[in-house]
Amino acid sequence: MLTLSRRRTLALGLSAAAMLAIAGPALAADPIKIGYSANLTGVQASLDGPMLNGAKLAAQEINAAGGVLGRPIELVTYDSKSDATVISTVASQMIDSDKVVGIIGFADSDSVLAIGPQVQKAEIPFVTPGATSPKLPAQLGNEVFLAAFGDNVQAAVGAEFALKTLNAKTCYLLTDIGTEYTTLLSDYFVKAYEHGGGKIVGKDSYKIGDKTFTAQIAKIKALSEKPAFIYAAANAEEIGLILKQLRQAGITLPVVGGDGYDTPLLLQVGGEAANDTYFTTHAFIGDGANAKVKAFMDAYQKAYNTAPENAFAALGYDAVKLMADAIKRAGAPESAKIRDALAATSGLDGVTGTITYRPNVSVPDKSVSVIGVKGGKLTLAGEAAPSFVAEP
Repeated sequence: MLTLSRRRTLALGLSAAAMLAIAGPALAADPIKIGYSANLTGVQASLDGPMLNGAKLAAQEINAAGGVLGRPIELVTYDSKSDATVISTVASQMIDSDKVVGIIGFADSDSVLAIGPQVQKAEIPFVTPGATSPKLPAQLGNEVFLAAFGDNVQAAVGAEFALKTLNAKTCYLLTDIGTEYTTLLSDYFVKAYEHGGGKIVGKDSYKIGDKTFTAQIAKIKALSEKPAFIYAAANAEEIGLILKQLRQAGITLPVVGGDGYDTPLLLQVGGEAANDTYFTTHAFIGDGANAKVKAFMDAYQKAYNTAPENAFAALGYDAVKLMADAIKRAGAPESAKIRDALAATSGLDGVTGTITYRPNVSVPDKSVSVIGVKGGKLTLAGEAAPSFVAEP
């Protein structure tokens, strides 16, 4: 799902907390090493941090149950700092020094694009828990797998939710043009919305890192044909500011977007302005969640003394379970066999849905949750698979 900021750090070193080993005491055999690269600092931290916690929880559960092939799994974990250069350095460390058999990482597509050429060249299977560009496998190669749905799917659900549930036939489009995630999400939304009979009455853009949206808001207020809602393809750090400034300007229209909204920043920054906002994401994490999500929430609460921050925590959990399942079915911790086993995954029951890969398609078909903000709280507004999906 999300992307790297223009605000790159210059740090080239690895995280001080470089490597984390998770193995149950009863498992004395040599561990099976799985690399895990996460943006624990920088603009992606609000997504990648919870995602890593979910991954660690899954590893603990797997090892407590006897590991994989009678061996513990070990997450070799690095902070890639939301920086493309650090991502490259971390990838080399995991592949060349740590000798991992597979790699998991990232909630954003730009980070995956940064690491992809190295994992493809090394022929190391890679699973991204949260990146959602359906183009990634074709762009990078057959070693790359998504654990999440594609942006074309979540954009289509967002479009159908607006048309059918909000009865909103006209839309104003606001797009962050600084990231792969938001530009793709915006394009897919327009295709699905117009296919369903909706009309885009105006559009504007900004770039990730912007803090003031006065010009964009003035353009909305000057429209001769007023839209029924705003679709804002935005990242976590900007959406709260956008909502606050829209409401301060007297624009009370519903706002719809994607899983980039799914961090605590939405409510922390947006406050009351976040009411009447809706976003598509991977699972509803909250009161009234389904039994599988509730069990995950309870385990996460017990492990970290806090509730899961967002659905990305569950995606991290599912990604480790996915990789471990593939290693088990491969029959040996060998990268080529693991890649083939990943491609053959069918009916793997995860917290965020069932993972099945169709032949030669490394993006699973999964349903999408729609979350609404009412009274300052997140509520489940719907869950669906779309009737129309644009091609990647």
